[in-house]
Amino acid sequence: MSDLKVLSVASEIFPLVKTGGLADVVGALPGALAREGVEVRTLVPAYPAVLAKLAGAATARDYDTLFGAPARVIAGRAAGLDLFAIDAPHLFGRPGNPYLGPDGLDWPDNARRFAALGRVAADIGRGAIDGYRPEVVHAHDWQAALAPAYLHYADGPRPGTAVTVHNMAFQGHFPVSIFGELGLPARALAIDGVEYFGGVGYLKAGLQLSDRITTVSPTYAREIMTPEFGNALDGLLRARARVVQGIVNGIDDAVWDPATDPVVAQNYSAVRIDMRVRNKTALQTQMGLAPGVERPLFAVISRLSDQKGLDLLLAALPGLIAKGGQLALLGSGDRSLEAGFAAAAAGRPNSVGCVFAYDEKLAHLFQAGADFVVVPSRFEPCGLTQLCALRYGAVPIVARVGGLADTVINANEAATAAGVATGVQFCPRSVDALSYALDRALEINADPAMTRRLRLNGMRADVSWRGPAQHYATLYRAIARPAE
Repeated sequence: MSDLKVLSVASEIFPLVKTGGLADVVGALPGALAREGVEVRTLVPAYPAVLAKLAGAATARDYDTLFGAPARVIAGRAAGLDLFAIDAPHLFGRPGNPYLGPDGLDWPDNARRFAALGRVAADIGRGAIDGYRPEVVHAHDWQAALAPAYLHYADGPRPGTAVTVHNMAFQGHFPVSIFGELGLPARALAIDGVEYFGGVGYLKAGLQLSDRITTVSPTYAREIMTPEFGNALDGLLRARARVVQGIVNGIDDAVWDPATDPVVAQNYSAVRIDMRVRNKTALQTQMGLAPGVERPLFAVISRLSDQKGLDLLLAALPGLIAKGGQLALLGSGDRSLEAGFAAAAAGRPNSVGCVFAYDEKLAHLFQAGADFVVVPSRFEPCGLTQLCALRYGAVPIVARVGGLADTVINANEAATAAGVATGVQFCPRSVDALSYALDRALEINADPAMTRRLRLNGMRADVSWRGPAQHYATLYRAIARPAE
């Protein structure tokens, strides 16, 4: 039996271009799905970083005009990934962040740029490239979510469609003036089409018109059907609840493997976990913290934003430091949060160290060296940081929300007695609740046997893509439409 053909459509893909967890997911899924008999090719914009890796790639399709100028689709392989890339310099020939201009604001033509992504995906889905016709088109987040709309309103046979919501907070809502440029029929501008609060909603269109909807954890799938987390799309999702499914993310356990990781100070494994402490010493040194293996070291690897709940940690930090804790922070974002943590580091340099940037290599040392990794998010569709923490034997402290609730087993009395706990959860999402969780972590740290047990439980948990890939393969086969 030949492999099922799936076209994955996304605005970023690791390791070629990345702003967050979306890229990690899109980059890791193809390899995991290959083991399930699913052949994935990924359509991405040909940003300069992507073009550099596809130098000399063949042209698979020419466009006389694509939203204002000529363009082409190139086909090639880079970083072990089979890719189609939209070479449209007027849309994507811009270095840096894929979504933001030099002023830190959205590119003013983002509506056209990502409509082009959906449009080309739909064309490929309907056989525009000789010798390739997918049975499923899988769109990721709002940037790709017009693909199901273009396919829905096209004549003739089409592949099955799925949309994955990685973060409901980002929806791609644009003024109605863009509609005339999209090339969709007039009937599409309706409540059961792409219309959304008087404008055009890209994510809304995908949720309305795709065959299936997935999110990146089962709990988040339930949460987004509520007003608190649904961002005004909860009613639509409740109406389509029968096609909504939560599939928890995994991580690439070859990239994230403490036994072979080339960038940590000391490799280790579950059977050699005592060697892990050398990474803690290295991290303390690199962050300018007071040395001492007995000092409990907490880490944050995160965007600094309201979503991530880092203001809660900033408020709880004085109490943690007073009890002997240290904090190492890696991330950037909200200027007021950066200023708050910088002030904490200036006031207690032996106890707080900050790097206001994102450094993939340093993130590995953070995971390998921290005793605890704190993820106090107000909402979290899945989260990858806590999965990496489990893999590396750092005990995660997480808000009981979204994928954090699905992937970390709270070290309450029952779970601890049963020997299955992997971390600490807290709820509600408040300073007091987080402070209590940090106190619980300090209690765990004072008990070497319990600490070791939690570390080993985490390291032995399956956080890979194997299970999730099986779920995606089952979903694809349920909606696949062979070419006619």
